[in-house]
Amino acid sequence: MNLPTVALVGRPNVGKSTLFNRLVGRKVSIIEDTPGVTRDRIYGEVNYQNYCFHLIDTGGIDVSHDFFQDEIKVQVSIAIEESDLVVFVVDGKEGITESDKVIRDLLRKSGRPVIVAMNKIDHKNSNLHQYDFYELGFDTYIPISAEQNTGIYELLEKITENFPEKEVEEDSRLKFCVIGRPNVGKSSLINALLNEERVIVSDQAGTTRDAIDTVLKYNKEEFVLIDTAGMRKKGKVLESIEKYSLLRSLKAIDRSDLCLLVLNAEEGIIEHDKHIASYALEKGKGIIIVVNKWDMVKNPNTKEYEKLIRNEFQFLSYAPIVFLSALTKKRIHTLMPEVLKVAENIKREIKTSVLNEVISDAYQLNLPPSYKGKRLKIYFVSQTGIKPPKFTFQVNNKGLVHFSYERYLENQLRENFELEGTPIMIQFKNRGEE
Repeated sequence: MNLPTVALVGRPNVGKSTLFNRLVGRKVSIIEDTPGVTRDRIYGEVNYQNYCFHLIDTGGIDVSHDFFQDEIKVQVSIAIEESDLVVFVVDGKEGITESDKVIRDLLRKSGRPVIVAMNKIDHKNSNLHQYDFYELGFDTYIPISAEQNTGIYELLEKITENFPEKEVEEDSRLKFCVIGRPNVGKSSLINALLNEERVIVSDQAGTTRDAIDTVLKYNKEEFVLIDTAGMRKKGKVLESIEKYSLLRSLKAIDRSDLCLLVLNAEEGIIEHDKHIASYALEKGKGIIIVVNKWDMVKNPNTKEYEKLIRNEFQFLSYAPIVFLSALTKKRIHTLMPEVLKVAENIKREIKTSVLNEVISDAYQLNLPPSYKGKRLKIYFVSQTGIKPPKFTFQVNNKGLVHFSYERYLENQLRENFELEGTPIMIQFKNRGEE
């Protein structure tokens, strides 16, 4: 299911980030780019009753002649284009400003449905300007205080009133997506996979803001390939913004079982590659790292390059690495066997008796450190989920679990069971705890 997308827009200091954190339900750190570059857009997921949607927080638009305002406007325009609905956040204490009017004009041109959230309406004197905002000409106005958590229920009700309820996925075919920043060769890789097997069964294009799903047959089995590559809208300004790929990737990651993270061997690894990979990890998806354009590398050395990747992506130490050239199709045949292997591993179920035997041996081999005379004891381990595999440890006191010991236990699980390419979720519960 494609989740709807909501964008928060408004001028600086009206409380967009506070509202974003309130709706997402946790504090999400503001991503600051390198000096001289405007603040990145931030993405989150909101779960409300039977609804779920993506939320984009954007930089504030000001009518000042600051050089970076043009950049921010382009970022906001992209966020609006990607959205199904826009929440226009205004400062209920200050009333309408020129910047509000600039944003109003931008929203009118977009044609997106708009809800005006009049923020900072948190005491009697702060609603003096409430009715001034009707001058903006939109249909829906909701007074809120993101800080005080008032009006948030009404806002969420309005946002979700025309959204579809969450559906249970019934399609049992493995879904995998190709993610990565622009120009790493995602389209070429998808074409190479499809041409290699000569099996395009159907193309189903969504709206301009959706990814495209293609059915791929391999070894008499059907897979759904989710294409995140490229923008549907032409325009050099928009195409030049690398950050655009984040939301498209996030949407595709949500719907996938595993992800192919494509890197450009010619350019090497940059921070944005890690941003995209971290979303896949956060969502618990299987990952294969695909090093594309390997034919363009002078003096190629897979061992050295793998060492570099492991150093840069320490949080993906379990992900298999495939070196290939999508354009020449060199080594393309090595990719699908890895996909099949990871597809098995993300849903791998381990027998409880074998699991407990391995963990018991690991515990005896390396006892956890004692703290104030107390030592962690592990009574029982069970697998409590798949996609990704999840393991629950019954212990005497979960407060005694040190992160280094948790990492040791994860390493033991990986060494003893086939779990390459899949993250592992480990949770600790005190004995008797629900």
